[in-house]
Formats: sequence, structure tokens, C-alpha cells
Amino acid sequence: MRRIIPATPPATGDVVTPLGRMVLCAGSAGLLAASLPGQEPDSFLRAVVATGGRSAESCRAQAHIDEAVAQMRGYFAGTRRAFELALAPPGTGFQRRVWDAVCRVPYGETRSYGAVAATLGSSLAARAVGSANGANRLPIVIPCHRLVGADGSLTGYAGGLEMKRWLLEHERRHAQRPA
Repeated sequence: MRRIIPATPPATGDVVTPLGRMVLCAGSAGLLAASLPGQEPDSFLRAVVATGGRSAESCRAQAHIDEAVAQMRGYFAGTRRAFELALAPPGTGFQRRVWDAVCRVPYGETRSYGAVAATLGSSLAARAVGSANGANRLPIVIPCHRLVGADGSLTGYAGGLEMKRWLLEHERRHAQRPA
């Protein structure tokens, strides 16, 4: 008889930020998702589990959570400018390429969607970059808030433009300090 081993829910951890509580979620391979500050945690966790965010290795997942919580606290304290975490968000190959490019936008700076598209080899793919950016399940860690319109204006952000503005100002303030 075949033994069925049930998948366990992903490990989760909370971070209290100046913008509200965040919930982080990890599986055995790394960080799967992060809620935006203030996002209702129950609906966030239901969405993660419904899209396959499960892990049978909860101890390893908890280690990813512990490290992510520590690094997120450092980010909000202004002492961390880059995340060094194992990331495992679900996404297509194109989305992953966009997220990698977004991670290369320096702390305290912005890039247009078109500029990111150009780094991927297609300056005409700004809308596709925007769509991939909108599917980012690791806001702040994958700094989608650093993307702006072609004219430098703040454009769509799941947490709202005030949150995006706050994150950009936070980074600009701390980018001026020595690392």
C-alpha cells in the first residue's frame, strides 16, 4: 500500500513595520511570498496555500523565515540595503527574469518600466514588465516599488502610491548614509 504524506502548510513569520504588519511565507526552497504591510493576513495566507505554497520540510522553511524577518527588520531600520535570501516565488521564466532585473535597481534609485525592459533586450516590453512586476509576490524583497513611469511619475503599486512614496523616501534617506 502506498503511504500518503500530507503536505504541511508553509512556515510563516510576522514583521511589524512602520507601515503595518507583514506576513512572510516560506517553503523548503526559500521565501515564497510576503504580504504588503497592513494586508489582511488570513486572505494572504489562503492565497499562498491555494497557489501551491506548501512545504514538507517545515524546519528548513522556518530557517528561511527567521532570516527573512531579521533582514526585513534591518531594511526598515535603514541598516540593510539589499536582501540576501533564498527566494522561491512561483512565476514564469519571463517573470523571474523581470524580478531579477528589478533586484538590480540600486537601493534609493528608480528605473522606468521601459528601462527594465531594455535591460531584458526589448525596450518595447514595458507593459509586459509592468505585468510581471504586478505579479511579484515578494514586495520590498523584490523591490517593485522602485519602478516608475517613463516620466518619473509614481505609477501603480498594490499597496497604494502613498506606500510606494514612503518606501522610496525611506530608501533615499538611508542611501545618503554610509553603508
